[in-house]
Amino acid sequence: MKLCEFLGIKYPIIQAGMVWAATSPLAIAVSKNGGLGTIGAGSMSEEELRDQIRQVKDATDKPFAVNIPIMYGNAETQIKIAIEEKVPVVITSAGNPKLFTPVLKDHGIKVFHVVSSVKFAKKAFEAGVDVIIAEGTEAGGHNGREGIATFPLLRAILSELGDVPVVAAGGIADGWGFAAALMAGASGIQMGTRFVATSECEAHPAFKDAIVKAKDQDTVLIGGSVMAPTRVIRNRFADEVLKAEREGKSAEEIGLMFRGRSRLGIREGDLENGSLMAGQSVALINEILPVKEVINRIVNEALLAARSFNIQNLFCSH
Repeated sequence: MKLCEFLGIKYPIIQAGMVWAATSPLAIAVSKNGGLGTIGAGSMSEEELRDQIRQVKDATDKPFAVNIPIMYGNAETQIKIAIEEKVPVVITSAGNPKLFTPVLKDHGIKVFHVVSSVKFAKKAFEAGVDVIIAEGTEAGGHNGREGIATFPLLRAILSELGDVPVVAAGGIADGWGFAAALMAGASGIQMGTRFVATSECEAHPAFKDAIVKAKDQDTVLIGGSVMAPTRVIRNRFADEVLKAEREGKSAEEIGLMFRGRSRLGIREGDLENGSLMAGQSVALINEILPVKEVINRIVNEALLAARSFNIQNLFCSH
């Protein structure tokens, strides 16, 4: 499958549905500039989600997606809204893809599902999803417990399932990573952290600046001892969670520590007490740019990489 033809987009670049950051202005900008923009429904009420979808549809006739975490209590309502509003693509995550894939496809909606292992990729394939998103542990936000990196995960899924469309996600923020993913067999890429650091994203400016300033060792996985691990930029909140884990605090106690922290960090810009969800690709992000510039740079870098790279030059002649 050629992802661009399947979706009706110019570039096989999907914007991730980050909570508190993936709102309509960002989705509009990504879709208008050739990618697949995404609304992150995880932090939205019914009214907010419906309004966000309509804003995107009013602004562009290009395809877009809504990301819906299945484990959230309002997932069924959000699925219903996506159907009523005739959303072109729904990206499901964090739950059983069999729950909603059939009804979405019955209404002509394309379904993508995010997985963190071959086991979950098989379940998504059996559920009939159109595209699998292989998200490695480099990704920001909620991660799979398996801790598998993006490229081993991508190759393992392709090796196991054969010619199934798989999108690579986690740790990709430039054209060299884009080209590498395509060479490894991916049908496209999904990026989150790189799109947060754009002028169109509604995340707090302080959070964007934190991404730009962060280096390669500045993210950490927290909460993994009692729940799905979450990759964040290390700060006071992250250290408090890590300390609670070392002390053997209960899942309930640690879960309460996370309550309201994503909004605090991402939308309100509290860099010490908020959950600053970001991926290891922070090391590759040095400035805040318009979405158009981000996409153009990544595409041009990928084309340069493809044209200039000659694998034979890496081998000895004897």
